[in-house]
Amino acid sequence: MNPLLDTLLKQLKSFPPSHHYRVAYSGGCDSHVLLHALAAIRDHLAAPKLSALHINHGLADEADAWAAHCEKVAADLGIAIQIVDVDAMGEAGDSPEAAARQARYHAFEKIMQEGEGLLLAHHQDDQAETLLLQLFRGAGVRGLAAMPHCVTFSRGWLGRPLLGLCRQQLRDYAQAADLSWIEDPGNQSIDFDRNFLRHTVMPDLLPRWPALAQTLSRAAEHQASAGRLLDELAAADLKSIAGTRRDCLSISGLRLLSRERQDNVLRYWIRMQGVSPPSTRQLQRLHAEVLAARDDAQPQLDWAGHRIRRYRDDLYLLPVQAPEYQSLYWDLNGGLNLPDGRCLSIKQTLGEGLQAALQGRRDIAVRFRQGGEVCRPAGRKQTHRLKTLYQEWGVPPWERERIPLIYVGEEIAQVVGYCVCEGWQAGKDEDGLMITDSPQA
Repeated sequence: MNPLLDTLLKQLKSFPPSHHYRVAYSGGCDSHVLLHALAAIRDHLAAPKLSALHINHGLADEADAWAAHCEKVAADLGIAIQIVDVDAMGEAGDSPEAAARQARYHAFEKIMQEGEGLLLAHHQDDQAETLLLQLFRGAGVRGLAAMPHCVTFSRGWLGRPLLGLCRQQLRDYAQAADLSWIEDPGNQSIDFDRNFLRHTVMPDLLPRWPALAQTLSRAAEHQASAGRLLDELAAADLKSIAGTRRDCLSISGLRLLSRERQDNVLRYWIRMQGVSPPSTRQLQRLHAEVLAARDDAQPQLDWAGHRIRRYRDDLYLLPVQAPEYQSLYWDLNGGLNLPDGRCLSIKQTLGEGLQAALQGRRDIAVRFRQGGEVCRPAGRKQTHRLKTLYQEWGVPPWERERIPLIYVGEEIAQVVGYCVCEGWQAGKDEDGLMITDSPQA
């Protein structure tokens, strides 16, 4: 078997199982080699389905002609292809490279189905360029790890099976197979950072260090290994500084760690919630403006559509945009979807929860706090202001407006997640309704 094909097959076997390999096919030499090579070994592939995916950015005059070229190549190989048009213009001030990449990966993410593998044709030289770019940007360990061989992506995974091969090996394969590929003129413009490295910097370095791409790729692997160790440390620290509520951190616990471990666990905690980690400058602001604030203060730090806030000893990560809440009528028969993606669900019980006899009534509604509400929790002799109860229960101020209140007529019968109110609770031997809220399925 051709050495490239042998390497490709071995790498694919190290990836997670998949029923469908999707190849990101631009029409350039590298992705053409990957597609052609996969077609050559398709009988040996673990995935029974193989297809190509071409993203038409529409930025070049030749974009439609390139899409047509890709369709023809795929047809000649007997491989199905999907052409996806995207808007890659980006916002004013965005890097053209970054905008196109973001549009491309957003399209990939939407198309991927459960358990599918997306294969990209990045190779060793791409890895070396990525490491240098990250170095020049002042990236940390995770950035200097450059591109991973395989990573969870969308509903499946993303793999780069050619990372162990250099650009020249791919070119040799393409020429031997007499492949015809697209040469994007934009790849020659040194106005783009990667092209500047590829055409200006690397040619000056290679005569002195001929194995530079291989060496830098090895350095990236070392950084990836260090990153995994830092994640293991962060996971252990996260358990030891868990806050009083889910997904929160204890500020007093955080302060017991060294500054380096604080930053490490903060980045990990944020990343584990699916949010882009803050920059070094933003972390400095987090320490100065949020962690160092008075215990009774309510400071916040915004970035990437999210907000870090503190309440008492807990640190929270929240989305900036809160949904609008409105009154919703509910007969207590079946679940009820809330506007923020949660769902109220009902479980039949005995001797606890709301009275089951309330089911079917037409004067039941779910409302949200406006201010001035009062409530008498079951078992208490006095009625209290809801604000006072929230303070007693340690509910952060920004969460109080999103707690569902079950009304019967004009009276609160339950504060979901906290209490059933006096007069509305199921008796000891009476059928009851346990109402809880959870993310929508």
